[in-house]
Amino acid sequence: MIGVVKSVFWLALVVWLGEVVFFSFVVAPSVFGALPSETAGQVVGAIFPRYYALGAGAGAIALAAAVGLWAEAAARRPWSAVCVMLALMLAATVYAGRVVQPEAQALRPRLHEATVDPGVKERFDRLHRRAVQLNGGVLLLGIAAVCVAATNLTLPYR
Repeated sequence: MIGVVKSVFWLALVVWLGEVVFFSFVVAPSVFGALPSETAGQVVGAIFPRYYALGAGAGAIALAAAVGLWAEAAARRPWSAVCVMLALMLAATVYAGRVVQPEAQALRPRLHEATVDPGVKERFDRLHRRAVQLNGGVLLLGIAAVCVAATNLTLPYR
């Protein structure tokens, strides 16, 4: 059974981190490089709900599996750290998907009006920065979680 939990943990974490890397370094730059800004924003805006849903789903599965591995690990401290990192990643993903993205999506059409209110642009830019920071944090914590998990997964289990 522990083999299944290990597999589920790694698969969920790979999906989550792969999604972040692929979107951040391939999809978004390609879309904004190939399309006019307004159209690119619409395309990316259409992707975001599924992006955050997939991240949250994979994150919840990874966290549940990590808790299962923590419960069986002989050395619990590293697995406690992995669980905390995954919980922070999941919280950042859910916050970005449920709070930041919807507000930014609501503001996006107003950025392309004939006269753009400077306050709208400033608010959108702030939300975009926050989303990028949250995404970057998820990626960095995910890399750290992979490193800690990989170096502690083969420890003897009770």
